[in-house]
Amino acid sequence: MAVPKRRISKTRGRKRRSHNSIKPIQLPYCPQCGTAAPSHTVCPNCGQYQGRTMVGGEE
Repeated sequence: MAVPKRRISKTRGRKRRSHNSIKPIQLPYCPQCGTAAPSHTVCPNCGQYQGRTMVGGEE
């Protein structure tokens, strides 16, 4: 069985886990109306997706 030969210090363990923090979601902006919307989905504000109207917007 693999057993660590020495105790890992708190600093070394925390350095390794520094990339596990939660980052805010990067939302791209809709080219038609400019609101932030998740990528690869229909814009909730104007109903556009890849330059085409998919859903009737609020306009």
